[in-house]
Amino acid sequence: MLTITSWNIQNGLGINGNISLERISETLKEKNPDIICLQEVSRFIPLADGSNTDQYEEIKALFPNYESIFGPAIDTEITGQEERGQYGNMILSKYPIKAVFNHPLPQPPDSDAKKHMARQLIEVTVETESSTFRVMTTHLEYHSFLQRSAQSEHIMHIQDQVEKLQKFSHPVDESGPYKPLKRPIHCIVCGDFNFEPNSPEYEMITDSYLLRNSFHDAWVVAHQDENHAPTCGIFDHINWPQKSHCRDFFFITENLKNSLKNITVNQISQASDHQPVTLCLEL
Repeated sequence: MLTITSWNIQNGLGINGNISLERISETLKEKNPDIICLQEVSRFIPLADGSNTDQYEEIKALFPNYESIFGPAIDTEITGQEERGQYGNMILSKYPIKAVFNHPLPQPPDSDAKKHMARQLIEVTVETESSTFRVMTTHLEYHSFLQRSAQSEHIMHIQDQVEKLQKFSHPVDESGPYKPLKRPIHCIVCGDFNFEPNSPEYEMITDSYLLRNSFHDAWVVAHQDENHAPTCGIFDHINWPQKSHCRDFFFITENLKNSLKNITVNQISQASDHQPVTLCLEL
């Protein structure tokens, strides 16, 4: 059984107002997932408590038996600071990561957006003893429907491109940069999408006309007509005045539906304003 946990950790900022990556680590280790996908990881960006540490390296040290990949959505100079500030997503895997792809997401101008920031998606190819598949994790724009929609569509284009590339093969130098990278069409997409079930952006992903192996909401596959369990706003009613609702998802390609065993949400943790979501597959 393979388990993957996705979690927007909000830089480790808990409901009590304190930042603690150790608390994040303890919560994750309760499930002991094979792959961990994190959003809102900061490297030398000044945070609410005045700290500006390298959270990527700190989390990496807390999980020494995992291979770690960081995907910066933001990479910027910080005034008065030697280290560059970075902000983005992180993937940790107990299994070998055979290839990594970093995707900047679209940020079209939106006059209605009060604020917005650059967004990114990490794509990795993971190889277990019995299977090879891709995992993508992302954090879409909150303040702009226009940008969030463009980013959702871009996810579809990434998968469409992978499917179409399967048709092409040609002689290559096996030792050089033209060596083919493992990139199977079997794919799991997870993260904080900042949309809710049945929204236009949600429908864009689950009803995509582009893909032969279209994406399915893993919660719907596993739980059918049962409402999505809330993934944020359970305890934080300041940032989330609408209170508990779902905006964190796992989407899986058609060819993984029969492998899905369950998807659960930890609705007890107060280590972030979001809840960790765990997918179980038999691969």
